[in-house]
Amino acid sequence: MAQQLAGEPWLAFACGRYEGIDERVLADAATRMRVTPVSLGDYVLGGGEVAALVVIEAVTRLLPGVVGNPDSLTEESHADGLLEYPVYTKPASWRGWDVPPVLLSGDHAAIAQWRTAQQLARTAGRRPDLLAVGAGPLDLDLALATPADAGELWTLQRACWLPESQHNPGLLIPALVETLEDVRAGLAQWRTVVGRLDGRLVASARARTNPDDDRTWEIGRLMVAPDLRGRGWGQQLLDLAASWAPPQTERWLVFTGAGSERNQRMYRRAGYRLRPDLPAPAGAVAMTKRHAGPRGS
Repeated sequence: MAQQLAGEPWLAFACGRYEGIDERVLADAATRMRVTPVSLGDYVLGGGEVAALVVIEAVTRLLPGVVGNPDSLTEESHADGLLEYPVYTKPASWRGWDVPPVLLSGDHAAIAQWRTAQQLARTAGRRPDLLAVGAGPLDLDLALATPADAGELWTLQRACWLPESQHNPGLLIPALVETLEDVRAGLAQWRTVVGRLDGRLVASARARTNPDDDRTWEIGRLMVAPDLRGRGWGQQLLDLAASWAPPQTERWLVFTGAGSERNQRMYRRAGYRLRPDLPAPAGAVAMTKRHAGPRGS
């Protein structure tokens, strides 16, 4: 909500006292402007002043120029749907407590992976409700993946991509040669959703901003257990992963095997088109879909 309110040209706050504001006042105001009741949580305050201050601070710090380093806003709790990773300062050792060695290594990729893993673990421990994505058709329970899911993801991707190797002879498919550690590392680089049916991990997809173009939202590892295909889960996961795209996104991008006609048909039904002009891994093809925004690809 803070992001949405920060984009408004102006805001006016009406702070109720005790029982709140007379409903007629709200109805009358709504005839001239948009009125949005806001609740901070399941508790009662004596008045709305403190609540208004919370909203004002949450919104104003998102305005350009308020925070010195705007990139820091993307790393805070809830910015990406997760809690923030643990923060450490100097000195490196304090009262017998040391800063994790990876943070002192200078390896930026390893640090980024550690932070994402910590975000997932902290969110799973403190706010597991934030990981829940919702229920899909036929009681498919969706949630953001955590490192604890890596083993099942590793097994699932091998089961799903083995048939793909038969449709694409000679193609080196990363999903079939990755180690368990590779899968864990991928969870730190991609936003990954998993779907469970009666506790069994049966479906997954992942997405991220393309490393070479921040206007492209890349979707990958779309998979459903072979014995459960044909239920519409793949389309649901594709739509979900696409919905995560940030505002600057101009197009969605997927890669699939050049010989994977079944996959290409599904993507075409979803509005994706083959893009032979775009680079793709050997033996694969790129497909894109224009973002439904003010700009296109």
